[in-house]
Amino acid sequence: MDIEAVIRQQIAENPIILFMKGTPEFPSCGFSARASEVLMGIGEKFAFVNILENPEIRSTLPRMANWPTFPQLWVNGELVGGCDIMMEMAQKGELEPLVKGAAAAHRNPV
Repeated sequence: MDIEAVIRQQIAENPIILFMKGTPEFPSCGFSARASEVLMGIGEKFAFVNILENPEIRSTLPRMANWPTFPQLWVNGELVGGCDIMMEMAQKGELEPLVKGAAAAHRNPV
């Protein structure tokens, strides 16, 4: 399976996935730390991919997503954005309902 197919599969199989530097418990950059903190604060499970462990994903995903930086939050197969967008959405009260809705839909498919 080529790397683009792997990325597409990861996004399709996980309603909430964060491509980040490091892990939520041990982030390797401040932006990834803030992004994972805000997600953990919402209280829903989310998948993550440590791009530092997979240079192919690190180099391919920005081109696929047309988004040059990490972290990248994907919800229901759609790119939400990076740390700044996540923080802005959280401050406006938009991120939590998006994440909770995706988690609920995944737990209780129609």
